[in-house]
Amino acid sequence: MKRSLGLAALLGLAVLTACESETKAIKGDGEQMNMSHDHHSAHGPAKTNGAEGSTHNHGGGQTGELQEKDVNVSWTYADGQAPEAGVDTKITMAFTHDGKAIESFETTHEQKEHLIIVSKDLSYFHHIHPEYQGGGVFEVNNRFPAGGDYKLIADFVPEGGGAMNKSAWLQVKGAPLPAAPVKPDGERVKTVDGLRVTLDFDRLAAGQELMLTYTIEDAETGAPVTDLQPYLGAVGHVVILSEDAEQYLHVHPMDEKGSGPKAEFMTTFPHAGIYKIWGQFQRDGRVITVPFVVNVP
Repeated sequence: MKRSLGLAALLGLAVLTACESETKAIKGDGEQMNMSHDHHSAHGPAKTNGAEGSTHNHGGGQTGELQEKDVNVSWTYADGQAPEAGVDTKITMAFTHDGKAIESFETTHEQKEHLIIVSKDLSYFHHIHPEYQGGGVFEVNNRFPAGGDYKLIADFVPEGGGAMNKSAWLQVKGAPLPAAPVKPDGERVKTVDGLRVTLDFDRLAAGQELMLTYTIEDAETGAPVTDLQPYLGAVGHVVILSEDAEQYLHVHPMDEKGSGPKAEFMTTFPHAGIYKIWGQFQRDGRVITVPFVVNVP
């Protein structure tokens, strides 16, 4: 009788352990699915070779062996000359790991690298795509509109690593424009290039996963716009920066194959504060950039 009770207890413990393992595995898969929607990486800012890293919402976190902290970027400008406003400046980025060039990069949304350039007051925004020269080196030209400080954010996926970004501040010679305050919008409706764009949130709070919904209409007729074209392989892209440009989020849509009038994006604001949001869409062959500023409680 004692032997039967002991055997039953052992069998019960084995079943319970198996159930717990299965539950943990299901929970892990579910978390990965949520991450793939908003492409969120929850690490904070990290200093790297003089550049300031940023939180980013892109690529589902680092799943490969190569880690963001082990990747270095050497930035050079204008062939070693001081960059000047109003003239083309060649920007060169050399990516290395353990002193060796990173040779291969994944193509994400039709490009091997996305480069975001913003002025310190966030009034200037440019999303461009450097060309890969081989040997871990990318190059691109950019014409800065005025003198002052600009932040450059390289967004990329090296082979063997996950989505990463590296950033650096650059001072451009020339007369600066008056600084524009980063003020939250009174209403989240903008008219750009004949389109009326409305931005809504299911809720607005830091540290919580939330949905951004863009609704796009013809500004003159109010008719829903249903002929958005793919931009970099998706119905749209969203870039978000905190007021001090230290927190960076690059968010891809829930339904990449959509064409309007709605485009939904899921993300998490890492901290309370003021953020500027740039939504980018394409119609009739033109990329339309729509900025909003929000105060996240």
